[in-house]
Amino acid sequence: MLAYRHAFHAGNHADVLKHLTLQLVLRHMNLKPKGYRLIDTHAGAGGYSLEGRYAQKKGEFEQGVMRLLERAANGETLPAAIAEYVNLVRSFNGGGALEQYPGSPAFAQQLLRPQDQLRAFELHPTDYKILSAYLGGRKGAEAHHADGFDALKGQLPPPTRRAVVLMDPSYEGTADYPRVVSALRSGLERFAEAVCIVWYPQVTKLEAARLPQRLQSLADASAPKGWLHARLTVQQPDAQGFGLAGSGLFIINPPHTLHDELLQVLPWLTDVLGQFDGANFLLEHKGK
Repeated sequence: MLAYRHAFHAGNHADVLKHLTLQLVLRHMNLKPKGYRLIDTHAGAGGYSLEGRYAQKKGEFEQGVMRLLERAANGETLPAAIAEYVNLVRSFNGGGALEQYPGSPAFAQQLLRPQDQLRAFELHPTDYKILSAYLGGRKGAEAHHADGFDALKGQLPPPTRRAVVLMDPSYEGTADYPRVVSALRSGLERFAEAVCIVWYPQVTKLEAARLPQRLQSLADASAPKGWLHARLTVQQPDAQGFGLAGSGLFIINPPHTLHDELLQVLPWLTDVLGQFDGANFLLEHKGK
């Protein structure tokens, strides 16, 4: 797991879906004046150079965030949520050309208010150092060189009893899949009302296929506000069945507005980010 560097994948289609959804959730949380705590269990470096050798190796951002920026540059009217996402990316670049991509802590820093808190966890020593330097001295923000799975239950419930959890491990092997479920189960036992956003890759692994069902069972038993499942499929696996076909998000206790907001943008993202004729999306939810 410590070999994983998100810089290789920064700004790809999965990041677009993940960070757009995080943006929508945080905007909803901001509608109430009381502060909340965002717990980012696998925070990464905070931001990534798109001109460095990692991002340039496969250029995944070219089939992700770059496609959205090109549509905006060509004068296309973007859906409102997409337009805000694009503006946040531009703001991270100082309003200039796309040279860096913001990680989830950077999106959070643009959206959190003075009364809100960020607790970011990262195990990779190099990424942690970059993250710590990025967040250093920012009021309410803390970077921790620790395992986010283990740390989660100690962060819940926060004093304000409002919390968002973002969990997006690398899933490089198979161990992360059961740890996601275990950590969330423990966290929800301490604070059942937490909004939990779980990202997962759409790959040809049995564990990946089963994860949404396991999370649905957990939410049905533990979450007072139900669940939402969104998935965006943009490409086909290679001839051997390998490759990232797309990604999904499972949100426990989602904001009541999130389903309709994603329904407005997922067809557009499917059209813009799709790399084959069979590109598609899935959106399902269950309220309580």
